[in-house]
Amino acid sequence: MKNKPTIGIAVLTYYSKKHLVNCLPPFLQSPLKPKVMVIDSSSKDGTVEEAKAMGIETIVIPQTLFNHGLTREMARKHLGTDIVVLITPDAYAVDTSVLEKLVKPIVEKKASAAYARQLPHDGAGFFESFPREFNYPKDGHIRSIEDVNKYGVYTFFCSDSCAAYLNSALDEIGGFKEVLLGEDTVAAAELLRKGHKIAYAAEAQVKHSHRYTLKDEFQRYFDTGIARSQYRHLISCGGKDSKRGNQFLKQMTKTLVRKRPDLLPYALLQTMVKWCGYQVGRMSVNAPVWWKRKLSGQPYYWKE
Repeated sequence: MKNKPTIGIAVLTYYSKKHLVNCLPPFLQSPLKPKVMVIDSSSKDGTVEEAKAMGIETIVIPQTLFNHGLTREMARKHLGTDIVVLITPDAYAVDTSVLEKLVKPIVEKKASAAYARQLPHDGAGFFESFPREFNYPKDGHIRSIEDVNKYGVYTFFCSDSCAAYLNSALDEIGGFKEVLLGEDTVAAAELLRKGHKIAYAAEAQVKHSHRYTLKDEFQRYFDTGIARSQYRHLISCGGKDSKRGNQFLKQMTKTLVRKRPDLLPYALLQTMVKWCGYQVGRMSVNAPVWWKRKLSGQPYYWKE
């Protein structure tokens, strides 16, 4: 990698016109002058037109061909830069220096991948905000495979809502894989197993959170259950997912008791829905396609 590496940014969009004006300007204004592109899954709300009006290269694909791993792989190959940054359009940078802060560990050769700290969007409720507080602490750090006893399954955590990768490192692992979801976890695990390091760049901050219905939660965790079962061999040395899940539940309950005891009944219901979705997903790896399509949050992924 050169002293001044080239940087490419790929934004994956679907009905995201309203987000682009909040997401892209801080990156477009960066002194690093990144090459920015949008890959859109056939939106009909003017997303592509908005991106073009901002002077951004766009590629449109059928939604049925979207894949969390392969679409990002196509993007990084198309950009061909030393470093590729992946962001989702609903991740809003808190300042114009987020790109420099994000890629710094890679430029300084301290890590081969880095992900930003995610804060809840303005006005987010407890159930959107708490997961951000739990997964994205104030202090950054760098993890290697040797840290698995310290961090457990969290060792392999990464989020492509705002993450940067050294392209040559991704080449070593064959790039992003075809997955239902969790392409970032798979890539992080494969990189760590190759001796690379992952940086949590807490100074690079974006606002990113979601408000999910109980149906959404079930579908998300159904997909997660299937996906984690399929790549479990990559992260098994970190222990069981349930350990991390229990830590989350314990900390969430303590916070609710202290601040919002009125939300405890819903928290219990939501936890049960997530658990059921995850367990059903785990047991559905070899289930018929019609069954997966019915319960998945990505029915277009499942093909006969």
